[in-house]
This record gives sequence, C-alpha cells and structure tokens, in this order.
Amino acid sequence: MHSQFSWDARLIGDMEATCARAAALGLPAVIFTEHVDFTPFRAGFLPESYPEVADFVTDGILTAPVLDVDGYLDSIERCCSMFPQLRVVTGMEVGQPHRHVAQVEELLARGGFERVLGSLHCLPDGDEFAEPWELYPHHRAADVVRDYLAEIPRMVAGSHAFTAFAHIDYPIRSWPQDAEPFRLGDFEEELRHALRVLAQAERALEINTRLPMDPVILRWWVQEGGRQVTFGSDAHKPEFVGHGLAEAGALAASMGFAPDVQPVAPWRLSR
Repeated sequence: MHSQFSWDARLIGDMEATCARAAALGLPAVIFTEHVDFTPFRAGFLPESYPEVADFVTDGILTAPVLDVDGYLDSIERCCSMFPQLRVVTGMEVGQPHRHVAQVEELLARGGFERVLGSLHCLPDGDEFAEPWELYPHHRAADVVRDYLAEIPRMVAGSHAFTAFAHIDYPIRSWPQDAEPFRLGDFEEELRHALRVLAQAERALEINTRLPMDPVILRWWVQEGGRQVTFGSDAHKPEFVGHGLAEAGALAASMGFAPDVQPVAPWRLSR
C-alpha cells in the first residue's frame, strides 16, 4: 500500500484510514511501501492536469521529493497504537535503486524498513529519463519493452537493497493502442532471462494486483527457478485496501506457492 507519504499520493493517501479499512476487513497486516524516486524524469503531461505532482515539475522534468522519514515513522507508530490487532509494517518502493545506491543506503539506514521493493519506473532516453508510456510515442513499442527487460539484470547486479521486484509487467500496462497487438510470447526469451536473474539473486517476484498479472509470467517464474512471491495491491487510496488479493492468492496457490506462518512473509514454492 501507499499513503500520503508517497509523493504521488500526498493528496489522496491516508495511513490511518488505510489501517482502519484493513482492520475492518480482518487483514492481519498491512505494509506501507512508500514511493522513493531519486531519478528526475520527463513528466510528459501538463502539470495542471495532475495536481498530485504539479509542484514537482519544472521545465517538463519531474523531481520527486525525498521521503519524510521522520513523519512517516511517527505515523506508523501512531497507527500501531491505534490498531493493535493489525501489524503495521514499514517499507518503501524504490525506483531504479541501482542508479542511486548511496542515496538509498542512507535512507535505509535512517528507517529500519522491513520490506523494500525494487521498481523500474523509467528508462534513459538521450539525456533524460522517461516512463514507458512517455517513451512509446517516440520509439517502437517492442523496443521499449525489450529495453525495460534488459535493464532488470543491471538493476539486480547494481543493487542489493531490494528483496522483491515490483510489477514486472509495468510497460505492458501502457502498451499503445496504435501499435501491433501485444503478444507476451514475442518477449518470452527476454522475460525469462530477467526472471532467471531475479531468481538466482534470491529476490521475490511481486504479484501486483492493481492490474492482474498474466498467469504465464508466474509459470515462467517457477520454471526459471523463482521460489518466492509477494503481493501488493499498490493502492494509493484507503478504499482499495486488499484489492485483488484473493484472486492473486488463488493464482499463486495454483502455481504451487503457499503462505508462511508469518502473514507478512513471502509465499514460498511448496513443491
């Protein structure tokens, strides 16, 4: 989950309301993996159309603010007191951690974060960085996806900070409608290689429920040696707590993954 401490959810996130919703649903735990992005990137939109982040855009480049660690930890502590039946876990979702090793290490040293997700949100484009949906108008769609998948092994080799890789299907979500139809099989070799590198590094693969993962990706994960999965609703609003988790759990179970006795631990392959 994200809360108001994620730079892109500061106007819509609410940690206390999120915990209240999680408790009402009977969830045993919630993990707040707040966005941490040190990479300035091309916004690709009019700032006034996205008030959440308009203050962070200068000359078309979005520079995210640094996580307010003290405020975040104070809020976590307050929620732990307010909801004793709920385990409230610290975390962060770091974009491009391999490009900001020292900054990430400094931030981790301050917070004692329990769950660190690694995300690949943007790629280099000339002298700038841009998200996949902003790259598609200027590059072949297939090249964008292949560049994304080729960056994952570099991210694994360059950062030991993250224990789970988030939304590996991120560029697929914004595949352009005017491109040729997307076919997962066209990228099997590259995707399998990225999955194999993640598995060999003993990272977990996140099943992100914001947009359902293709079951084929999870099957390839198992075939390439993947032994752990985590789950994330990736929600920025309290009302979306737990969105899609039941379906994601059923998918993971169908592939042989089983829950740990600890509710926040990754599910592990049981066969």
